[in-house]
Amino acid sequence: MYEYLNGLITDISPNYIVVEIQGIGYRVLVANPYAFSLDSKTTVYVEQIIRENEQTLYGFLNKQEKNLFQKLLNVSGIGPKSALAILANNDHTGLINAIQQNDVGFLTKFPGIGKKTAQQIVLDLQNKLSDIAISSDVIAVDTPVDNQNDELADALLALEALGYAKKDITRVEKAMRKLDEQTTAEYVSAGLKLLQ
Repeated sequence: MYEYLNGLITDISPNYIVVEIQGIGYRVLVANPYAFSLDSKTTVYVEQIIRENEQTLYGFLNKQEKNLFQKLLNVSGIGPKSALAILANNDHTGLINAIQQNDVGFLTKFPGIGKKTAQQIVLDLQNKLSDIAISSDVIAVDTPVDNQNDELADALLALEALGYAKKDITRVEKAMRKLDEQTTAEYVSAGLKLLQ
């Protein structure tokens, strides 16, 4: 079982990054790929999940985020992709508070999470998150913005990869275009807030 990968980020796509270590590229699914910087040496905390026909690495910015992912996996009805979609929202403190305060409405705003699953999350995790202290700071990535706004385009692809419907993404795209030039991570964060 892997704890973390320490290597060079050689590729960033809407739903995964590639971490190269000694000539081997590890494909790692992450909640927000654009929180990582291309061509930078980084430590990515990972969780390896082995299924009958696949082995997948899920990556996190820090141990606390990984710990929250593991706790979400213990909830009946939550799989790795749903847990990752929940973590795509940078407000992890808000997520923890919603679980502790039985705020089912907050939890149903995540893609694929209905009222029944939200209630199950509260039931299973309400008193089990006191050991997780996560900053609610949004992670910004220094990425140059050009006239075609590739960052916005990448952010829209990332929202789609997180499971949001195209019609919902199209609905918030106009508001996202009105924002000042931002990095992809900032656009993703703004899009997630608009979709809630």
